[in-house]
Amino acid sequence: MASKLLIFLYSCTLLLLYSHPVSAQTYIYPGTSWVTATPSEMGMDATKLNQAKNYALSYGGAGMITRGGKLVMSWGTLSQKYDIKSSTKSFGATALGLAIQDGKLTLQTKGQSCQPSLGVPPDSNKATGWLPNITLSHLATQRAGFDKSGGYTALLFAPGTQWSYSDGGPNWLAECITLTYQQDLLILMRDRVFTPIGIPTTELSWRSNNYRSDLIQGIKNREFGSGISTTVNSLARLGYLYLRQGKWNNTQIIPSTFVDAARVNQAGGVPIYANRAGYTNASKHYGFLWWNNADKAMPNVPADAYWSWGLYESLTIVIPSLDIVASRLGQSFPAAPDNDPFNSIEKFIEPIALSVTSGPTLTPTKTPTKTPTKTPTPPISPTKTPTKTPTKTPTPSTSKPGDANGDGQVNGADYLIWLSRYGQNVSGTANGDFNGDGTVNGADYLIWLSNYGK
Repeated sequence: MASKLLIFLYSCTLLLLYSHPVSAQTYIYPGTSWVTATPSEMGMDATKLNQAKNYALSYGGAGMITRGGKLVMSWGTLSQKYDIKSSTKSFGATALGLAIQDGKLTLQTKGQSCQPSLGVPPDSNKATGWLPNITLSHLATQRAGFDKSGGYTALLFAPGTQWSYSDGGPNWLAECITLTYQQDLLILMRDRVFTPIGIPTTELSWRSNNYRSDLIQGIKNREFGSGISTTVNSLARLGYLYLRQGKWNNTQIIPSTFVDAARVNQAGGVPIYANRAGYTNASKHYGFLWWNNADKAMPNVPADAYWSWGLYESLTIVIPSLDIVASRLGQSFPAAPDNDPFNSIEKFIEPIALSVTSGPTLTPTKTPTKTPTKTPTPPISPTKTPTKTPTKTPTPSTSKPGDANGDGQVNGADYLIWLSRYGQNVSGTANGDFNGDGTVNGADYLIWLSNYGK
């Protein structure tokens, strides 16, 4: 009996890791332009969307909101380029995913194995003895220990022991990937990512390095800490690539397992270095160069939401459970009274999440997408994610699996019940806990999905 239980749990883990809600044939991908739809057609409340739009427009710029691959609302000039500042880091994460897809690097690759000079200058970093232990995962999760500046900065702590926001760490990651490919990352990304997902050369530029030498071993030396200027259209396309698990049409551009790892907490909840202002609890909601809502810091936004985030509130927002991608560029939102920057962007993200009034707009299939033939290094499991054991075993339901409202059908109404309870420790089919484990999560979604339309 115990062995069967272990096999069952293992099978569920694999299913959750590798399956996707809708087959690639069902997805809508933008061509030169996006297919448009009204909010009501996509099951969204126009009033809530306008609340987000008007808040953003109060500080200028442009924006887009999509659901199911269709453009539902936009404002400003979508083709105007802005300096996206630290949202460049999400493009850096994509370059790392590409290197993993190609089998050139893993998350546990030591930085010095691909960039022997990593961390030097300054020479003082050698004396710490920490440099040989820095992995690409450390660089991508802000746990490598480098100080804030994008240049050659001192190490503040041993890798993996604390969290400190840095441009220098990601810039070392850029050098590692540049030397691995022996190619200008702009050319690499244009060939492998930007062109395939429809980002024209006129809509994206990558400045020469602002902090380090222009060339490294004779190759153009780009930054990940900042440096890209682009449009809300480009950001939305990158977000949509992530929403679709790294696949664009029939091409797997980056591994789905990397996307799953990048979008959840990977910083492990380690202490924040010297209580850096503005980064309260950051190590509880930071993935691989993407921010996320894993700890429900935004209580009315799904826990699976994640976003790129740069100065001036340069945002690419992805909410998988709602099939939403949004992007925004312009001027900074005002600081919240408590100086928590999450609270200022929450005013934009929350109404978008709350705008959803009905279930998925795409017809789910009952066959999960096959796993990639090349499996990259398994993602690092998020730390500190215990599942509470229910004190009472719920009474089995006589309704169909996934039928939360007991009407004898498994449809969008049941999805909304699951969604409203997502992340909660509650029991019973009526609450969306279809497997009776006392928690409403992705496992219950898969049960609903496998019975959809029955």
